[in-house]
Formats: sequence, structure tokens, C-alpha cells
Amino acid sequence: MKFGNSLQARLALVVGLSVTILWLLAAAVTAHLVGEEMEEVFDDGLKATAQRILPIARHDLREGIRRHRPPKDDDDEEELENNLRRSGDREARYGEDVTFLVRNAQGDVLLTSGDVDQSIFPPYQKDGFLRTQTHQLYYEAAGSGGLTIAVAEPLEQRKEIASKMLLGLLLPLIIVIPVSFLAIILGVRLSLNPIRAFRQDLAARSAQDLSPLADDRLPRELRPISQAVNQLLDRLRAAFNAERAFAANAAHELRTPVAGAIAQAQRIQTETQEKQSAQRAIEIEATLKRLMRMSEKLMQLARAEGGRLRTDEASDICVVLRMIAGDFERAGEGRVRLQMPEHPVYTTIDPDAVGILCRNLIENALKYGAQDKPVDMVLTSEGTLRISNAGPQLAPQEMQRLLKRFERGTGKVAGNGLGLAIVKAISDRVGAEVTIASPRHGHEDGVDVSVHLPL
Repeated sequence: MKFGNSLQARLALVVGLSVTILWLLAAAVTAHLVGEEMEEVFDDGLKATAQRILPIARHDLREGIRRHRPPKDDDDEEELENNLRRSGDREARYGEDVTFLVRNAQGDVLLTSGDVDQSIFPPYQKDGFLRTQTHQLYYEAAGSGGLTIAVAEPLEQRKEIASKMLLGLLLPLIIVIPVSFLAIILGVRLSLNPIRAFRQDLAARSAQDLSPLADDRLPRELRPISQAVNQLLDRLRAAFNAERAFAANAAHELRTPVAGAIAQAQRIQTETQEKQSAQRAIEIEATLKRLMRMSEKLMQLARAEGGRLRTDEASDICVVLRMIAGDFERAGEGRVRLQMPEHPVYTTIDPDAVGILCRNLIENALKYGAQDKPVDMVLTSEGTLRISNAGPQLAPQEMQRLLKRFERGTGKVAGNGLGLAIVKAISDRVGAEVTIASPRHGHEDGVDVSVHLPL
């Protein structure tokens, strides 16, 4: 099956890609929003750090620790640092890379956080945030005295945290997206099970089964298709019923006038004195009898294709076969030999259908087989009915051809070509299997026709 022609593959691909795109968009939007929130948190941290350090620096400088000069004495610097730690600077500094710098009004550096690179701090211009290529800074001036503080944080630290956050969002998607695809494929496959069952039900139908298809499990969107199929089946069933009814009615109606014509032809034979007229009457009688047999076969075919061939209760096939063998014996055909098990063999096939099937097989064997050899009718305990006759072999291509309507053998024996077609029609409708073998089993000539009846 081509990928582009598969509805299941199309649905899974469209839904899977849609879900994947939505997941990625949601992750991107989430990362953007979280990034903005984190920027605000970082900026608030810088601002809080500056607001904590600046009053401490003012106080210590006012007390003379730094004496309003840049911090050159290591002891003074160490003392100021200790004061800053005791005053809560450790709590205010949320990152190890955060540095600060305190200047006076003239821009001289009065206080720094350790060995800091002063070049990363541009001159003070106004309170607020300033971003350089490498750092995010916050400036704030004291209320009096001209002191300013600048607190800086490397942008690299923020990028690292943002990368970890984005990776934390993407890693679950690496697992979620394939699992989502598998879940979508499984869900689509399960959702299409009613369609698959509908297709299998339609494919399993025989040519004679035109009953409506059940569509109660189909989705609402697909029920118009099943309704259209059922409407087509209804029209086909009506057309076939009309055809079978016409054939059956025509054959039935022909029986009476044909029987009357046969009687008139026989009367002419007895009353006429002319040999030519008597011969013509004999030919007319033979033709009318063939027409009578044809009408009977047409009625049997109509029954095989349109009648009810199953019964609610099982019946014994052996009883039917004994009656048929007896009928042929009483008609002067003593060549039929019956062999069947001693115990009953039950089936739900209608006894009339079994009789029609068996009669046609025996008539074909008697007609086309060797006229001086018996015809064997064998029934096994497994329900296999086998009719065997001696005679010429059949070519392999002939075996399946003879199962079609109005197909006759290559011999010169007259026939209508409906016997095996009737057998095939009954077998198809009851679920039986017809096989033809030539030569017959254990011989070098003849034909075996086996019908495996369902028990």
C-alpha cells in the first residue's frame, strides 16, 4: 500500500505534525515568557543588591573608614568588607559573579568588590539599568553626598541559565513527541477498525449474498457511504430477483403447453400412416422433451440462486441419497451404486437442495460417462459427496469451464450445460466446495466430482 494512498497514514501524519508543531510553539512561547520573567528577577536582584550596599557604603564612608578616598589601604578595605557581610550583603548577592563599584560625584572610585575590572562600569549617567555587550548593570545615586553605585552581572551567566531552562523544556519533548506519534498512530488505527470490519464484511460476501451491510459501528461521517452501498445492493437484489422470478415463472408456465405439445406429437405418431410424418413427429417430441428438461433446469437454477437453502433443523443426508438412488433404479438406471456410512450424517442444508445437487451430478455422470460402467455415489462421514464415473479424461482447462452456465463437454452427447452450474450455485450459497479431478482416484480414466458439504 502506498503511503500517500493510506488514510490511516495521512491522518497519523497530519495529526502528529500538528501536535508536534503545537508542542514546539508552546515550548517556544513558554521559554520566551519564562526568559522575560527571569530577566525581571535578575534585574530585581541587581537593584536590591545596589539598594542594600549603597546605605552601608555611605555609613562606613561617613565614619571615616574610607575617609572619602579610594580604597588603597588593605586593612580599611577588609574592615569595610566585613561590615558589608555583617549587614546582609551575603543575602543580597544572589550570584557569585555579581560585582559593584561606588564612586563619588567626581567619578573617583571609592569602593569596589574585590579585584574588579573597572572598565566594565561606564560612567554614571542616570539611575536605572544599562546593558553593555558583556554585562547588565544597575546604577543608583545616594540622596546626598554625590555617591553612586553600579552593580554588574555578566550576561554570560544569564545565557547559561536560559540555556539550561530551554534544555529542560526541550528534553521532555524528545520523549513526548515520539510517544505522541505512536499514540496517534495507535489511536487512528483503532478508530479505523469499524471501517476495516465493514470492508472485510463486504469482501467476504458471495455473489449471491446481497443482504444489507451492518453500519451501526461506522462513524457518522462514513454512514452515507454504507447507506449508498446498501441502496446499490437493494437495487441489485431487486434486479436479480426479477431475473430469477422471470426464469422460474417462464419455465413453470412452459411445462403445461410443452406437455400438451408432447402429447399431440405422440398422438400424431400413432395416427399417421406416413413414415415421413411419423419421423417428424418423433423429432418434435424429442425437441419438446429437451425443452421440458431445459425448463426444469432453469427452475432448479432459479431455486439454487434465489431460494432458501438452509433449514433451522439438521437433517440426515443419507435419507435423501437413498431416495435418489431408488428413483434412478426405478427409472431403469441400475448403474448407480451407493456407498455411505452406517450412522446418520446431519447437515442444515435443505433436503431439496441436496437432492437437486445430487441428481444433477448423477445425471451428468450417466450421460457423459461410459455407458457400460457403473456410477459410484459415495458419502463420507466428514460430509464429502463424491460422484465417480468411468470414461474419457478431462483436460485441466475443461474442469473449471464446465462449472459455468451453458457450457457442455466436448462429447457428442446432447445436454443443456446447466447441471454443474446448478451444483456450483448451490455449493456457493451453502458454503460447500466443489472439486473436479480427472482421472478418478485409483484409475487411469474417468472423472471424480466431489462436494464438501458443511455438517
